[in-house]
Amino acid sequence: MSPTPIHGRGAQSAAVPQRFGLAAREADGDWLDAREGIDGPGPKLRTHVIEERARTIISFNQSPDIPFDRSINAYRGCEHGCVYCYARPSHAYHDLSPGLDFETKLFAKPDAARLLRETLAKPGYKPAPIAMGTNTDPYQPIEARYQLTRQVLEVCLETRHPVTITTKSARVVRDLDLLAELAKRNLTAVSVSVTSLDPRLSGLLEPRASAPSKRLDALRQLADAGVPAHVSVAPVIPSITDLFIEGILEAAAERGVKSASWIMLRLPFEVAPLFREWLDVHYPDRAGKVMAIVQSVREGRDNDPGFFTRMKPSGVWADVFRARFRIAVQRLALNREQPVLDCSQFERPSSNGQMRLF
Repeated sequence: MSPTPIHGRGAQSAAVPQRFGLAAREADGDWLDAREGIDGPGPKLRTHVIEERARTIISFNQSPDIPFDRSINAYRGCEHGCVYCYARPSHAYHDLSPGLDFETKLFAKPDAARLLRETLAKPGYKPAPIAMGTNTDPYQPIEARYQLTRQVLEVCLETRHPVTITTKSARVVRDLDLLAELAKRNLTAVSVSVTSLDPRLSGLLEPRASAPSKRLDALRQLADAGVPAHVSVAPVIPSITDLFIEGILEAAAERGVKSASWIMLRLPFEVAPLFREWLDVHYPDRAGKVMAIVQSVREGRDNDPGFFTRMKPSGVWADVFRARFRIAVQRLALNREQPVLDCSQFERPSSNGQMRLF
């Protein structure tokens, strides 16, 4: 019997990580089978935000698998609740569950803009594009309250520092004024991730992210405003979302998008059992098939964590998805030009933090 679905959330359980030796908690007793009928439904899961006083805001990396060496994540955890999110395991470092805790117990860094300005003012700092949205979404719902992403973009515009954004939210267009100014100076590009064209499916996979139609409309508004707009078909989930590859690319191209990419589903650490649980709840009829294909592109494992290979699925199914994407991109005349952001305009902020905005 499949577990009872938790509506409005991606994860279906707390999924306490065992690799860190945290104590597992398991409810027990015959009354569990009838508890809802006796006590009524359990309390609705609420989102809680903890303000984190970070000491630094830019994370640097030397990974050979990603095209940037620095990033900003003003939030930890993500209310979008995408069940497949590869960032979920990071919550375990706080002794929190990569499952429901990841999407209900969030962290915000209110000093993000100040910390960024301090970093950019250091004499030894050398500019290169800062990536936002690489771990958790910079436009998740709490951005409406905190506006940390907007504040970071304001600093980037003041200092003429290049910045890229990846999001699943149409909220990105709320900052279209800043993004358009940055784009005029060749200082930004925005990638919107679209997983499917089916709003019901998206509601199950990524319950609090924007609907597919709203994401596509955001891409249109970005392109119309002169902001380099990129569509990411991500992740491709075999037998669940792969049928939308061509449709997503066509819809994006119709809206003025010039570049596209795709990413195969990745299931690191606790994400694999969470995703299996999600399949058992929502797609029990094809769960085995989905995981068999996933393992076929990762050399028989749920995930390949190795540098140089983790972002490059292999095997017949990977070749099929790759060929379908390539053919569609060629047909739609996408990826003929890739934006290269300009680092030469960077102006180090003054010690008192006073600079022009435009």
